[in-house]
Amino acid sequence: MSKKESFWIPYADLMTVLMVIFLFISLSYMGLVQFQKKQQDKIFEEYKQTRENLYNELRETFKNDFQKWNLELDKDLSIKFTNPNVLFQSGKSDITPVFQQILSEFFPKYLNVITQDKYKEKIAEIRIEGHTDDVPIHRTNDPYIDNVQLSQDRSSNVLQFLRGLPSYQNLPAEKEHLLQFWLTANGLSYGRTLDSNKELTYISKKPIDKEKSRRVEFRIVTTSEILVEQVIEQLNK
Repeated sequence: MSKKESFWIPYADLMTVLMVIFLFISLSYMGLVQFQKKQQDKIFEEYKQTRENLYNELRETFKNDFQKWNLELDKDLSIKFTNPNVLFQSGKSDITPVFQQILSEFFPKYLNVITQDKYKEKIAEIRIEGHTDDVPIHRTNDPYIDNVQLSQDRSSNVLQFLRGLPSYQNLPAEKEHLLQFWLTANGLSYGRTLDSNKELTYISKKPIDKEKSRRVEFRIVTTSEILVEQVIEQLNK
């Protein structure tokens, strides 16, 4: 065998080894991609199922109360109190006696849904949101911040009132701690005003409906929702 032939045989063996290595790398990468795809599909399916279950249970629980209390349940798991005349006096943050009575009846039913063991690991946050119209209330020189303070005071007062109800006070310690972790009070000023069709004016570009914009919302954020956002961020990178 010539020296030239003895050189090419090891070189060919080396190329074969490299090709095998690259093949294993490719297979491993494909397996990783398939695993990530299955995990993403699982997250999206869990997200969808959790939202559907919560929505259906809330709809069934309050089916006799929507018209009576001017409640609206949206697919985003927000329950809206949409009659501003019974919530607060104009420019004030004290809860009216009528709204106190509504909350006293509403909250025990709401608790019966959200505190079920099957949702313990599914809910990340329950936001009590205060929303105002864009009418200045002349606390400072910034009408938006003025309404931030007003809406924050209103949502905080709602949370404080709920914490004083027997349905909250009589909770087992574990569920009380869970609610303290979940419940937040959020004043959103007129950043998310609604039009006459109850759509966000920022999106619809239509005029503000001042009455429909003045509302209180209970919004459930699921743990799957957070995971979905993380998956979308990864896909966009």
